[in-house]
Amino acid sequence: MILLLIYEIALVVWCASSYENVAFSKPTWQSQQYNPGNALFNSSNAVDGKKSNLKAWGGECVISAARYRTATWWVNLESVYSIHDIRIYYRTDNAVWDATNGYTRRFLGFYVYVSNTTNRLEGYLCFHDTNYTRATIPSIANITCPVHGQYVIYFNERLRGTSYPSGYSIYAFNELCEVEVYGCIPGFYGLDCFIPCPENCRYCHIETGVCSWCKPGYQGYQCENECDGGRYGQDCGRICRTCLENTQCNYINGSCLEGCDAGYEGTLCDSECSAEYFGYNCENKCNDNCGVPNKCNKTTGECEGGCQAGWKGLLCSEQCDDNRYGQDCGQICGACLGYKQCHYINGSCLEGCDAGYEGNLCTMGCSTGKFEKDCSENCSVNCVVATVCHSVTGECPNGCQPGWEGNHCERLQVEDKENCHPSFYGILGAFLVSVTANVVFIAYILLKRKNEKRMTEPTIEEKFNNEKRKPSDIYENSDKNVTGDYLELGELENHSHYDALQ
Repeated sequence: MILLLIYEIALVVWCASSYENVAFSKPTWQSQQYNPGNALFNSSNAVDGKKSNLKAWGGECVISAARYRTATWWVNLESVYSIHDIRIYYRTDNAVWDATNGYTRRFLGFYVYVSNTTNRLEGYLCFHDTNYTRATIPSIANITCPVHGQYVIYFNERLRGTSYPSGYSIYAFNELCEVEVYGCIPGFYGLDCFIPCPENCRYCHIETGVCSWCKPGYQGYQCENECDGGRYGQDCGRICRTCLENTQCNYINGSCLEGCDAGYEGTLCDSECSAEYFGYNCENKCNDNCGVPNKCNKTTGECEGGCQAGWKGLLCSEQCDDNRYGQDCGQICGACLGYKQCHYINGSCLEGCDAGYEGNLCTMGCSTGKFEKDCSENCSVNCVVATVCHSVTGECPNGCQPGWEGNHCERLQVEDKENCHPSFYGILGAFLVSVTANVVFIAYILLKRKNEKRMTEPTIEEKFNNEKRKPSDIYENSDKNVTGDYLELGELENHSHYDALQ
């Protein structure tokens, strides 16, 4: 027994000299302090390095209020440490520590946790007393707990309705005079905390150096492998988000090196596209022509609520065509000139209507008596039914009136005399008679003038004969000829050339 006691004392001394007390002067907290505001009972008394006066009023211990069912105290190491062991000095009131000491019953059944938060249940349970009695519980509890953590938590409880072993106090207390936490700074191990942990190992076992916690982005027994399989970060427990084509994100921080897949943005590609944007890295803007403007699927850009009038396609980026227009391109264009595409929104024909149609949409046939482009031409009056013709070609549907022919009954019919109307021949005959009479009259006048000239101007022979004649002969012949000529002319002038024609 003596040798064992010497060994335990030597081990405590050796351990104390090998590892640093990383809890010294660190932040602390306790539940239900006795006499709040009095520094003699503050939670910080347990990490001030003083442990010679273990009385309640000695100013070196933590003292909690009476009649509570739970008691909690913790120290914040301010960062994660590689912990080797924890030592707790309990209140003794500087009296003999055995079954006769009334404070032993308050220490029984205590818990010690190491956690990275102030929630003990999120941490590791280093120790829970279930075997000590008032006679066997030590005043200095030495707990070996080779783990990593930031908070060391002391906890005890005395719950109603729970049966506890004989000797336990009725209520739970915090009566800690000193709490020491021995260990190494992260990344080192060994008796003197001098040996570095393996590369990429954040925390290794403080005694063996086996890696217990890799640096972010690494995995494996010795943290020799980078995270893969779409994972990253501490212990590779985190999943890459929507990187482009599901490529591996940065194994340490999770950033998507090649950008985001459709519908997402941000360094980690963990944010959906903001309003009005879609596609890879949210670089594309939803179309203004969506049924709800700029409202579309974040991934595909497909418009929600269809398209506005005049547009089609999943992205509503195509104008209506194929002679269609309007909402969902569901309406058919009218007879636009040359049957060209109408206006894709309102259906109007920008260059006018094709033959036979009129109106803004070119859907109305020509009104009676009209034909051609925009119904701009009048039907022929020579149609059988005057001004009624085909609205496109202008042709007379029932033929022409008598005496007319052609597609539009535009010319007189002269080729087929047998089929001419009698009145046509009357008109034609009168016309020919009038022309003939005029021709005869003109010919007569010309002939008459020629004869007069011939009679008044004798020929050379007459002139020669006259010179041989006597003057009395010339006189007699002259009177005779003049009188005859005048009589002849007078008879003709008493009748018009129209009388002669009759």
